Amino acid sequence: MAQTKLIILDRDGVINHDSDAFIKSPDEWIAIDGSMDAIAQLNQAGYKVVVATNQSGISRKLFDMETLNAIHAKMHDAAQLAGASIDAVFFCPHAADFNCDCRKPKPGMIKEIAQRYDIDLKGVPVVGDSLRDLQAGFIVGCAPHLVLTGKGEKTLAAGGLPPGAQVHLNLATFVEKFLMLEAEN
Repeated sequence: MAQTKLIILDRDGVINHDSDAFIKSPDEWIAIDGSMDAIAQLNQAGYKVVVATNQSGISRKLFDMETLNAIHAKMHDAAQLAGASIDAVFFCPHAADFNCDCRKPKPGMIKEIAQRYDIDLKGVPVVGDSLRDLQAGFIVGCAPHLVLTGKGEKTLAAGGLPPGAQVHLNLATFVEKFLMLEAEN
């Protein structure tokens, strides 16, 4: 397998502010302070950054594919302005009752990323704000990292994190610590 340096991020609550009412338009997509700079730092350290996100708003008819593409275009534009690059966005459009393999906490989307990048997932960081983000990665050998933005504080309070899960204030503090530890090794 190739030695691609890869980091998998959830979108809502990690890169951008989350909403219990879903992010349904580009106007509702607002980056969390420091998230784009953090992605730029990962890129500068040689990492490909990939997003894995559940987007059941599509199957719930809250927004369509054209709108989701516009939201992601805004995210890519914001990344570019910060000198960052998001290599790919993988998403599950299904509601929970669809019982697909791609909706986190099932690992289908993460496995698809591994296939696309021809990479062994052992130790690849997966960063999320919900238990299902961490579970989807942990099942296939990723290193789970919880951020306290988005639903992160509720997730931490509920407990049950996968073994070895590390907790960070936000994406920027994860990246700072991660790159510091990488430099030491």
